[in-house]
Amino acid sequence: MRFMSAVLAGNFVVLPLIVWGLLALVPDVPPVRLGVLLVLLVPCTDWFITFAHQAGGDVRRAIAVTPVVLVIQIALLPVYLWLLMGDGFAAIVSAERMVTVFLVVIVAPLALAYLTERWVERDRARGSLIARLGWLPVPLLALVVFLIAGSQVESIVGALPLLADVLAPFLLFLASAAALGLVSGRLFALPPAQQRTLLFSFGTRNSFVVLPFALALPTGWEATAIVIVFQSLVELFGMLLFLWLGCAGAPGQSRDPASF
Repeated sequence: MRFMSAVLAGNFVVLPLIVWGLLALVPDVPPVRLGVLLVLLVPCTDWFITFAHQAGGDVRRAIAVTPVVLVIQIALLPVYLWLLMGDGFAAIVSAERMVTVFLVVIVAPLALAYLTERWVERDRARGSLIARLGWLPVPLLALVVFLIAGSQVESIVGALPLLADVLAPFLLFLASAAALGLVSGRLFALPPAQQRTLLFSFGTRNSFVVLPFALALPTGWEATAIVIVFQSLVELFGMLLFLWLGCAGAPGQSRDPASF
């Protein structure tokens, strides 16, 4: 409960307040501000587990907390956006598009995962197949990162002047997340492995989940998707530093991010 409380309090109370403060540094351009909010308000539910594992974190708790974090962020994201963007957000959202994206990106994979679990339960011998497939998430995630970055790199290059304006808020967010992770870990008296997991939960965001929502926005809001992709690239490099921080004092773990 201490670990769960630390994760939920940090991700859904403290970090949204930090994001609200960082908005003062973001240009008053609605598509840009929406991109910053979409990507920074939703904690990661995928590669933070991989990074936590690399840093010697508590992977079992990372996996256990993931569905809770996913459900809460789905419920709270519209509230956050309404509070931070006002009624202007409602004017740009196409309910039909957003519902379609939600069903394809969130509901369908969860339903398939549930059906797979039930399929395995009917014949325990099938569990060995699932175990052999356990190595797939890491290379598939790398492929997703490569494809998304490759498909948007031209747009990112063309928007460099604009992206320079959001680089500072993204870097400050990473610094704030790292500080919050270190302070929360001590405040909640968590063991070192759980502290390292907390660090990556705060530092990583759900960019690839909110990206389809950004791509579903009406014409004129293309900058929203570009900002989200840019943040994921900044975050990727930031995680190398987090790995160094997370591995500091972790038995058997290297302090050199290049080793990962």
